[in-house]
Amino acid sequence: MMKLLVVGADGQLGSDVVRLLSPTVDVTARVMDELDVTDRAALREAIEASHPEVVVNCAAYTAVDRAETEQDAAYRVNVLGARNVAQAAQRVGARVVYFSTDYVFDGTASTPYDEEAPTGPLSIYGRTKLQGEQATREANPDHLILRL
Repeated sequence: MMKLLVVGADGQLGSDVVRLLSPTVDVTARVMDELDVTDRAALREAIEASHPEVVVNCAAYTAVDRAETEQDAAYRVNVLGARNVAQAAQRVGARVVYFSTDYVFDGTASTPYDEEAPTGPLSIYGRTKLQGEQATREANPDHLILRL
């Protein structure tokens, strides 16, 4: 049975991921109070201890409007946290899954966006999520990025 570690399991997305996957895979769920993605050492230790095949990063700063005034907090979680998760997953040979957003686009397209569409975030939230994608790609070549 595949071993999965879900970080940010207490959020709306994380709790749904855990609920939906638990019947079919071995899921370890870590909530923010237990595992802060901005704490690089604790994150590395937790991932090494559970040694998952896949780390699903559901941790995110998602307060879109507040991100404009809480830029440092958004950056710490969405960029540095994403990098930390991807690096720690890579150290144990695990794939990392990163959830991003359509806020990485400027919203002006007249057709649906695809993977190759140019990005152009208009907000701090969108910028930090795009930077989180880039940090994930750079830190772990075995990654999957989903834009929701």
